[in-house]
Amino acid sequence: MKLTGKQTWVFENNIYINSTGTAVGPKEALGPLGDKFDICHEDLHCGEDNWELAERRLMEESIDVCLRKANISKENIDLFLAGDLLNQNVTANYAARQNQIPLLCMFGACATSMETLAVGSALVDGGFANRILASTSSHNATAERQFRYPTEYGGQKPDTAQFTITGAGTALVSKEPSPVKITAATIGRVVDLGVTNPFDMGSAMAPAAADTILQHFKDMNCKEDDYDLIVTGDLSGIGSPILKELMKDEGYDLTTRHNDCGLMIYRADQDVFAGGSGCACSAVVTYGYLVNELIRGNLNKIFIVATGALLSPIMIQQKESIPTIAHGVVMERVQDGE
Repeated sequence: MKLTGKQTWVFENNIYINSTGTAVGPKEALGPLGDKFDICHEDLHCGEDNWELAERRLMEESIDVCLRKANISKENIDLFLAGDLLNQNVTANYAARQNQIPLLCMFGACATSMETLAVGSALVDGGFANRILASTSSHNATAERQFRYPTEYGGQKPDTAQFTITGAGTALVSKEPSPVKITAATIGRVVDLGVTNPFDMGSAMAPAAADTILQHFKDMNCKEDDYDLIVTGDLSGIGSPILKELMKDEGYDLTTRHNDCGLMIYRADQDVFAGGSGCACSAVVTYGYLVNELIRGNLNKIFIVATGALLSPIMIQQKESIPTIAHGVVMERVQDGE
């Protein structure tokens, strides 16, 4: 069965990542993975007149690079699955207007990268599309303005806060063979343990990551040692240790297997509080770095678990707690003879 266990899809066909595209802002370009990204901008405006247009440009650039690498035109793409952090997913909607590819707009907050990839892989596996683009974006200035305070306001933040990634990532998925295949995906539940502080997303999202990883292990009858790397999206310096403790309580040791995209993308001295977050966090690290590590043979099998906080400013003002979710996708290097 394609549905394995309670929440995991195991794809019947070989589903491949044929190409990827990434575009990032200046802080990300200066981080330890800066040379892994396709396009790096020197300022947050990315050559545009405002932040929202800058984010849109990032997504459109990641799409263009992805298609160019695959030597394929947008007319040969069947579906565009995309989402972002802005109200009504305006970045994805306007990028779809520009590219005129049939759109399924999706929102999973910072878990959107793996949500689009998982659903896209399922649609290709089921024969409902031959080629899909999975894309997501975020921008530090647009996210801060919507969810907290505009950067120009100068509001102080605690050390538990995270720094929204400025960037966008796109992947092309099909049944056409390539060095990296997608073999399974685990769809997460909404988990809410009562955290109400929007400046502490790591603590809020760590239980959702643990819930999805544990369910994946149960559904697939596997354990942490079956993966070279289990990567979370944006738990960063606060949530990552919590995840490890939660997993340890369940009998799993992630000490040597776990890393977090929010910790990988910035240097310790870049003044990003607890680390990176945002829809683009897991997208640019996965599509710009981890996929290429699989291609090079430095990794053979990884589990990417993107985490998202499903809050809105209105609900926080109404004293609601923060619902969270995590979606995971298994990627493997294609071995000789496969």
